[in-house]
Amino acid sequence: MASTVTGEPSKESASTRPGYGQLLRTRGAWTFLLPGFAARQPFAMLTISIVLLVQHTTGSYGAAGAAAAVTGVSMAVFAPYSGRLADRYGQRAVLVPGVLVHTVSGLTLTALALAHAPLWALFAAAVPTGASVPQVGPMVRARWGVKLQDSPLMTTAAAFESVTDELTFVVGPLLATALCTAVDPAAGLVTEATLTLVGGLLFAAQRGTQPAVTGGGHTRVEHGSALRVPGVRVLIVTFLGIGSVFGGMQVSLAAFTESIGRPGLNGVLYGTFAAGNMLAGLVCGAIAWKVAPQRRLLVGYAALALAASALWAAHSVLVLAALGLLVGMCIAPSLITGYTLVESLVPAGARTEAFTWLTGAVALGQAAAVTVAGQLEDRLWGGAGFLVPMGGTLLALTTLVALRSRLSARAAGRTVARGVGHRVPVAVD
Repeated sequence: MASTVTGEPSKESASTRPGYGQLLRTRGAWTFLLPGFAARQPFAMLTISIVLLVQHTTGSYGAAGAAAAVTGVSMAVFAPYSGRLADRYGQRAVLVPGVLVHTVSGLTLTALALAHAPLWALFAAAVPTGASVPQVGPMVRARWGVKLQDSPLMTTAAAFESVTDELTFVVGPLLATALCTAVDPAAGLVTEATLTLVGGLLFAAQRGTQPAVTGGGHTRVEHGSALRVPGVRVLIVTFLGIGSVFGGMQVSLAAFTESIGRPGLNGVLYGTFAAGNMLAGLVCGAIAWKVAPQRRLLVGYAALALAASALWAAHSVLVLAALGLLVGMCIAPSLITGYTLVESLVPAGARTEAFTWLTGAVALGQAAAVTVAGQLEDRLWGGAGFLVPMGGTLLALTTLVALRSRLSARAAGRTVARGVGHRVPVAVD
């Protein structure tokens, strides 16, 4: 194992047993990791901050949930376009106006809620708030791709980002809840907007590590969407299933703890689920994998579907905690492997867009799952919401198995590119 990494890892210099220490010694990594963490922390604060503020001002969880859902759907719809613009014009060109719009729209939503504005007005402000959520996570992943290229450390980087995402979703809601309950109901959204502005601008200032722009100057390149890559479409369905687990678990765990008269256990159970995800992510990134990522994804996702299918049968806190831990441990390998596959499936000039499609798929799956699981809990029996993670993962697994051949490297398909003296291949059907 190499004792020191003073430059960017490559196939020749990377350790055969890559680890987090080697990854974090990659030259220039900390210049985008620290501001990147600050800039995406608000991503996990937004939904809970909206729910707590709107519920306080309207007295209705239904209205609060609806406003948060509008924000989530808007983010899922517009995120891929943000990623595509970042690939085309550069991350800074998209991020700076994006964080400004998000800050203004988030503060506008806060003011409207405090002024007891009608629900339609909150929805109108929620749309640009969600649409302008900065896609910092995918941008950080794209920067790792530039720094590492074909290095074995790419899997380690994907695992590191998965763990960072999970840490974000543990710290963010706790911070937002503490601010909204101990300081002021509006403090969560105000802090979210402030962190987005400061962290986003600091991240955008790190020009040296951002991916090269795929167009401009004297080079004319056809900018194909990442959706034209068949494997990306398969991964989107796969990540929709993962989103159904997040959304279904959030609603169903809350309903379960409420039904047994111990609502305080909700945070403990969801924290166990998140801890399983983080633990598996750390382990996954520390392993020097010899199995192809396509096979790892199939095996890992089958395990996830199997574990999620057992949730509805749990009738005790201990059993549910154990199953939640197991489900969380199955999610991280699937997420990590999916993001790793993007590196081999998608041309460099479309990877930020591809990452945002996957992130948006998780958000969309989560928003749909929250809605469906809530209806099942209200209309059927307690614990019926756990059917959503089971159904979502089984449907996604069926698609993954049927279309697994599309996860092969892009050399298997035709490519189209137009340009003068420069070609960027884009896989199509």
